[in-house]
Amino acid sequence: MSEYKTLAEMIRLASDEPAPLYQQVKQGIINLIRNGHWQPHQRVPSESELVSNLAVSRMTINRALRELTTEGYLMRLQGVGTFVAEIKAFTPMLEVHNIADEIENRGHRHTSRVLLLCSEQASTASAQAFSLPPGAVLFHSRIVHYDNDVPVQLEDRLVNPQVSPLYLQQDFTRTTPFAYLTQVAPLTAGEHVVEAVNANALEQQLLKISDTEPCLQIQRRTWHRENVVTSARLLYPGARYKMFGRFQQQS
Repeated sequence: MSEYKTLAEMIRLASDEPAPLYQQVKQGIINLIRNGHWQPHQRVPSESELVSNLAVSRMTINRALRELTTEGYLMRLQGVGTFVAEIKAFTPMLEVHNIADEIENRGHRHTSRVLLLCSEQASTASAQAFSLPPGAVLFHSRIVHYDNDVPVQLEDRLVNPQVSPLYLQQDFTRTTPFAYLTQVAPLTAGEHVVEAVNANALEQQLLKISDTEPCLQIQRRTWHRENVVTSARLLYPGARYKMFGRFQQQS
């Protein structure tokens, strides 16, 4: 069975769906990439070949390929062709998600390694972040999260004991801080700052990256009603993660 026939069959199977044809083409290509039929860096059929094999308009194929390129599934080289991109995992830019769910939704296995889980006195800056007096007690956790045994996030988190008094008793190799805190103190507000940074030597070792690889850092605070629940620094290897956000104009 050729790859063109496989894609054509996927689209025919979806022909009774209300989705526009270009979206069906997109999903068919995404399925071929996700199931490994099309590998990273493999050249994909040209627009003309896809038009011929799928019996759809060039406009439909062009839009599907353009959007797949924008979304990071394909890369198009002028005068050379279109290739399957090396897919990076992504983290939603304006949303707060459980990293274990993100990884498992990609069909991968999430594991974690707890580096630190303790109580400590808050520094002046940390106390201000929680609207607590300097020297107040905070809980501190530091965890590396893995996607199929590859480190993809270093999570350094401070937690308000007044909101989550049992935090230190949790097994964060079986759940995540996000999942636990969402249960005991559901998120009602949040803020975060995103920037590109260089990891220090220890962080490079934990994330298994070189000293020249930039990282994506998210500094995030979340509230439950009037109380700050947590202040977290999330560090992602830049070559393994990208940010994604979708916006809609309010009428």
